[in-house]
Amino acid sequence: MRIYNKYLLLCVMFLGWLTSCQPKPKDGRTDTFNTGVVSIASDESFQPIIQEEIDVFEGLTPNASIIPIYTTEVEAINLLLKDSVRLAIATRTFTEKELEYFHSRKFFPRAIKMAVDGLALIVNKANQDTLITVNDFRRILTGEVQSWKEIYPKSKLDDIYLVFDNKNSSTVRFAIDSICGGKSLSTKDVYAMNNNREVIDFVAKNKEAIGVVGVNWLTNRSDSTRLSFREEVSVMSVSAANEATVDNSYKPFQAYLFYGHYPLARPIYILLNDPRNGLSWGFSNFLTLDRGQRIILKAGLVPATQPIRVVNVND
Repeated sequence: MRIYNKYLLLCVMFLGWLTSCQPKPKDGRTDTFNTGVVSIASDESFQPIIQEEIDVFEGLTPNASIIPIYTTEVEAINLLLKDSVRLAIATRTFTEKELEYFHSRKFFPRAIKMAVDGLALIVNKANQDTLITVNDFRRILTGEVQSWKEIYPKSKLDDIYLVFDNKNSSTVRFAIDSICGGKSLSTKDVYAMNNNREVIDFVAKNKEAIGVVGVNWLTNRSDSTRLSFREEVSVMSVSAANEATVDNSYKPFQAYLFYGHYPLARPIYILLNDPRNGLSWGFSNFLTLDRGQRIILKAGLVPATQPIRVVNVND
């Protein structure tokens, strides 16, 4: 028995020696598909849902740790370009210039659609006007309209205060590119906060304000039907028609995002540049498979890679 124990001890010591002699990767990384520690960057608009994804992933993968950096979309992609992270969450894919930069360094990044999100317009509870057309919202963005009475003649409110999360966020980019057709936003009564939470707080305290936030910040997680939002503010119904009515205006409910009725929908992408097939790939895989997509479904967004069943609702 003593001989056997000595033999076993020698085997363990030999294996440990072999392991210590293994050359480490030139980039210093030691993470694998399901072990190690990596940082990722995400547009702050998606912090609630990404944090929930991380919490569940780490619970299922105890030897893995994801360190999130919640920042603007511009900075998240810059971190990816600088190799500070290998994974970024954004609302756009790579530009041709970005791909050329990666390819010049022999990198071949991937853009994977993860979900469909809604850009929600929120107003103060005291504001009784909660129907708006995309065209009227465009007029507010460009400064053509500056008071509530110009849209709603019977309104008792005065100047419109437009509030965004951050000047470099995906929200601002979507407003400029997809709503204003590339035109600059008005500089009058337009405010940039630090994050979506501050936008919600500002609107809740200011009767004339209209805020623009990601819908996952508003979802009432205690409502299993996903047909209600947080109570501090009112969520506007948006219409693609020339005149907003109850019948042609929609809130960013999951069913309306799924069927394309809500006009301010936007995709969410995983931008991945990890040639070593490490933990960034493992987390990306989790986000796009059943467990990760269920979290997206629960958050009131539309999963991109898994089939879902939605129920039509009436406002």
